[in-house]
Amino acid sequence: MIHLILGGARSGKSQFALNEVKRLSASHNLAVTFVATATAIDAEMQTRITHHQAERPKDWDLAEIPLDLQSFLTKTQGSPPQILLIDCLTLWLNNQLFAAPTQDFSVLSARLIEALVTSPCDIFLVANEVGLGVIPMGEVSRQFVDQAGWLNQALAAKADAVTFVAAGLPMTLKKVEK
Repeated sequence: MIHLILGGARSGKSQFALNEVKRLSASHNLAVTFVATATAIDAEMQTRITHHQAERPKDWDLAEIPLDLQSFLTKTQGSPPQILLIDCLTLWLNNQLFAAPTQDFSVLSARLIEALVTSPCDIFLVANEVGLGVIPMGEVSRQFVDQAGWLNQALAAKADAVTFVAAGLPMTLKKVEK
C-alpha cells in the first residue's frame, strides 16, 4: 500500500501521516521505520528536525536517507512486513537538485516509483504541494516547482491513497479499495 500525503508548508501533513502510521502499526502490530530526508543545513533546519524527532515514538527505527531512496527501498525486498514513513519527498527532491542539477529527473522519478511499487512495505509518503503559490522568479526555483509537481503527479497515479491536508484538515483525493 502506498499513501501519498500532500499539503503546503505547516498544513498538518506530517502530523496526519504520523497519526495514520501510529494507527496502522498498532492495529496490525507492524514495525515502523521513519525515513528522514532532511539535512541540518543551518540552525533553523536543525530546530525543525529536533521538533519532528520529538513527535515520533521512541520505538520506531530511523533511516536518514537524504539522496538514495531507491537503494533503500530496494533493500526492503525480502524484509519482514513493516511500515515506512518517508518525510519528506520535497526535501529529497531539493537534495537531488542541489547534488546533481543536470540529472534526468524523469529517470530519477521513474526509478523511485519502481522501487516504491515493488517494496513489500506499507509506505506513507509526505510531500509539499508547491505549485499553489506564486510563480518563482529564478530558473532553479521554477525547475524545482516543475519537478515537484511532476513527481507528485507520477506518485499520485501509482498510489493507493492520496490525501491533501490544508489547515490540519485531511481531504481524500484518491482511495483504491483492495
